[in-house]
Amino acid sequence: MNKAESRYFSTAARMDEALIACLEQKDFAYITVKEICKKAGVNRSTFYLHYETIADLLNECVEYTNSRCFQRYSSELADIKKRLASDHLEDLIFISPEYLRPYFEFVRENKHLYQVVLQNQELFHTRHTFQRIFDDIFSPLLDRFRFPENEKPYIVHFYLGGITSIVWEWLRRDCADPIEQIVDLCMRLILPSGTEKGSPNGERHFSGERDG
Repeated sequence: MNKAESRYFSTAARMDEALIACLEQKDFAYITVKEICKKAGVNRSTFYLHYETIADLLNECVEYTNSRCFQRYSSELADIKKRLASDHLEDLIFISPEYLRPYFEFVRENKHLYQVVLQNQELFHTRHTFQRIFDDIFSPLLDRFRFPENEKPYIVHFYLGGITSIVWEWLRRDCADPIEQIVDLCMRLILPSGTEKGSPNGERHFSGERDG
């Protein structure tokens, strides 16, 4: 990256951070370009060099925040990949507290931004947000259990859809309930009492090799 590109992205990051700071103080609908520029230390022409509207900045801000969330997992990701490749199938679990807890912590730390996303879902295209999780964790795990390629998207959306819905409800409640309670709830829904580890319904194919 050359110096001009570095300055461009540095300025964009400052405006992302300025918007997050504004969201700590007021609703998104009342935030102005002038306020963002003042906090970011840039002028209006610089803002409009990067974005057409504050909604464009908000979209980028969500991407910026999500990237920081993924960075939180980066130190564990190599170990997770190694375990997915080498652990016995009966020791693998599709969703675990070690994946969930850092995510819920991050959501709570950035709840003002995510609450704006919740209130303005039509502004966002969130499907690709989970692409890295799919590529690095879910897809290799499904390969280990020999699920057909055409079934993978359904399984991923089933799990992520449920967890995302819990996150939205938690945000609606201003993240008031303890993280451990929410993580425990997710695990009880994923692993109901009396089912095999890794299986949402007690079927063998989530705790061992698929039949056939």
